[in-house]
Amino acid sequence: MQHTDRRDFLKLAGMAGVTFTAGLFPGRQAAAQAVDFHFVQFSDSHWGYSGPANPDAEHTLEKAVATVNGLPKPPDFIVFTGDLTHTTDDGKERRARMKRFREIVGALSVKDVRFMPGEHDASLDKGEAFKEFFGATHYTFDHKGVHFIVLDNVSDPAAKLGDEQLAWLAADLKQRKTDDRIVVFTHRPLFDLKPDWDWTTADGAKAIELLMPYQNVVVFYGHIHQENHHMTGHIAHHAAKSLIFPLPAPGSQPKRTPLPYDAAMPGLGTRDVAMADKVSFVELPVTKG
Repeated sequence: MQHTDRRDFLKLAGMAGVTFTAGLFPGRQAAAQAVDFHFVQFSDSHWGYSGPANPDAEHTLEKAVATVNGLPKPPDFIVFTGDLTHTTDDGKERRARMKRFREIVGALSVKDVRFMPGEHDASLDKGEAFKEFFGATHYTFDHKGVHFIVLDNVSDPAAKLGDEQLAWLAADLKQRKTDDRIVVFTHRPLFDLKPDWDWTTADGAKAIELLMPYQNVVVFYGHIHQENHHMTGHIAHHAAKSLIFPLPAPGSQPKRTPLPYDAAMPGLGTRDVAMADKVSFVELPVTKG
């Protein structure tokens, strides 16, 4: 099998962007057993937000859908890593936002779409409305030799996975071989990126401990509205850009308030991930217009 290199992957993505390539599955030796495919990660669309951080907030999600529909090679599937909608105390309005969000993403040409909640979707009602529209908040699936684990670290307002979900994760991992390829999706980072900004998971270290015996693990998450790359041992963690507004680099200013809107460099985008023995991804900007 031939690895996807920088040139080929940019051609695959069909647009300019920041490319990241790394041997994130270092224990994978038998290349013939791996199968190339790619998926798209959306994160933090915050449908329902209105404010100066994004004066085009009403249309940004639609433009992102059009961007992905325009890829020359459709992704195998699409995953939304949380904060589909912007928080509201009104339960009726929360459901109205989720309904409208679902209508917009219904225009995606790829119909295998996976959802997980962010705290804006789930922390006020422990995921009740999210489950009505999108199903389970944590689950697993398999695709072409890769095992995907979706974790919920937002439905508990204390930003925990909780003992029950950790036990579920442990039971699932016991069924895996130590050299299996595993991708984890979360909303919040599992590690302590900036705890006083809520950029952490209270019991995330327990999840990382459970994952550590497995040689080929990578984590994709959202929540911090920017690209960020971090290692816990051999496990790589990659944060995705937001679709609504960028946030400052960890600790770069006193508060995590949105960065001022810049039409020329809005800092928004989606992520196209190529899976092989190595993981490559391109950050795709949201199409203007």
